Amino acid sequence: MNSVLAHSSWQARLELEFAQQQQRTVISRRQHHGPLVIQKPFYPGDGVCHVYLLHPPGGIVGGDQLELQAHAQCDTRVLLTTPAATKFYRSSGATAGLQQHLHVAAGACLEWLPQETILYSGSNVQLQTHITLAPTARFIGWEILCLGRPASDETYSSGACQQQFELWREHEPLVIERTRLRGNDVSLNTNWGYHGLPVSATLLASAVSQQQFNELREHVAACLNEHCSLTWINGQVIARFLGGQAREAMAYFLNLWQILRPMVIGIEACPPRIWAT
Repeated sequence: MNSVLAHSSWQARLELEFAQQQQRTVISRRQHHGPLVIQKPFYPGDGVCHVYLLHPPGGIVGGDQLELQAHAQCDTRVLLTTPAATKFYRSSGATAGLQQHLHVAAGACLEWLPQETILYSGSNVQLQTHITLAPTARFIGWEILCLGRPASDETYSSGACQQQFELWREHEPLVIERTRLRGNDVSLNTNWGYHGLPVSATLLASAVSQQQFNELREHVAACLNEHCSLTWINGQVIARFLGGQAREAMAYFLNLWQILRPMVIGIEACPPRIWAT
């Protein structure tokens, strides 16, 4: 890394640990370096500790490297989200990286519900999310990826993205996905690929029985089509979305989350207040 890049890029790391104290989930440890922070946690009445992840610069550029480490200790209940979309701007060649490592201990519940990630045309990005669950841990999470800016008529005509997502139950892999995208790649516009649609998204939920999945599918049957799917594999719900707008993906996932949350965590859905601003 040259000296100009070293001084113009951000290296940020945020470490969070949650513990159960007096029947309440609290942040027991918080450490950060660089512009990746949180404010005070919120308790909207659902018994869950809501935390908003903040990146004050507002966007990520080539050379930036951000890392999140979050540990939900035994019996905690945590919801992590973002106040706005995560944006990766055009790069002159340097790679921007975002690594997210989430660890969920026995009896704990973690909800990973960030708003969408937007890749500007010309961005060069590496995304990694790694989630580790203890045997009795529970998890609901989603990730929404938007190629270009459809609202501004900007397509993903150039750039590159390597996306990695892993969900493990201790040492057993439950879901492992690798995606490599390049601007104007043929797969973005073909029927066997992305159909020319800029938004792709995945929702995962753990510890869901076959009967619960059948009930879930009945509730959302009207939403399912060739670009919107719902499957169940060995206790994991996997929902997919492919479409033209991030808000459509969010609407579909919110519908699923409102049904899944009582099943997986045992409490009614309580959307974070930041989503309404």
